[in-house]
Amino acid sequence: MFVAVCRAGSLSAVARELGCTQSAVSQHVRRLEREVGVGLVERRARGVVPTGAGRILERAAADGMAGLDLALRRLDELARGGGGAVRIATGGTTVRHFMAEAVVEFRRHHPRVSLEFRTENSSRSCFEALADHGLDLAWITLGPPVRGVEQRPVAELPWVLAVRADDELAGRERIEGEELAGLRTVGLPENSTSRAHLDSAYRELGIPASTSDTSVADWDTAILLAELGLGHAVVPDLPGLRGPGRPGLRFLPIPALPPLTVGWAVRRWDALSPAAHAFADTVARHRAGGAGTVAGD
Repeated sequence: MFVAVCRAGSLSAVARELGCTQSAVSQHVRRLEREVGVGLVERRARGVVPTGAGRILERAAADGMAGLDLALRRLDELARGGGGAVRIATGGTTVRHFMAEAVVEFRRHHPRVSLEFRTENSSRSCFEALADHGLDLAWITLGPPVRGVEQRPVAELPWVLAVRADDELAGRERIEGEELAGLRTVGLPENSTSRAHLDSAYRELGIPASTSDTSVADWDTAILLAELGLGHAVVPDLPGLRGPGRPGLRFLPIPALPPLTVGWAVRRWDALSPAAHAFADTVARHRAGGAGTVAGD
């Protein structure tokens, strides 16, 4: 009830939803406040908002309920004999680059299990969706540890410079790290894990962060803008990137930049359903035979 109050911002709305009186909801919140010894919500003219202490309790309670919801889904799937769903948070282009073959194989072997993809705009959003919505898996760019989430690497992606075929750099076999300092590149998303990884690599090389008057929300758009001649693009060497469908582009390796690691994030591996385990393993197996180097667990 407390989590519902925090999310709705209204005692009366929760009372209507639960079929009780507003007074009962208010008394429940007050009992919690007496028990913990601090105020949990701030009452305003148009509803309530959680205090700092209330947000701490809301997050903890929501985590517990998400785990309970996940367990109930698992029991339901067992009762129905192996059906159910695998719910995955991904970036906008993840399925095309990393999962296409795996989805086909998984569907062939698990025809009764549905795959539900929730599209997010960053690894951070995938983490949040995993925590808040009871999803099974999230495909992420691996970063620093996140409380309550387990990360498992699947592939390492070297960085490449995308240039037009008529660019003066197009005939090169590789780009040296120091040469990046003079290039105006298409900017990756400001708060993305891949941008942070790239900026850190630039600092390690002792070169200034790239300058750009064009920024994008995903790697595919950066590559498209490079193809249109709006700048060079420093991007991971994505699976399928070097196919015959891009005759106007060249992708030049940048060995000085450490590779970007991508893979899975889950709340708990040992709590995953057999179907979710199978899908995660299927994707990893296909990546082992495709572009990128499989990373050790």
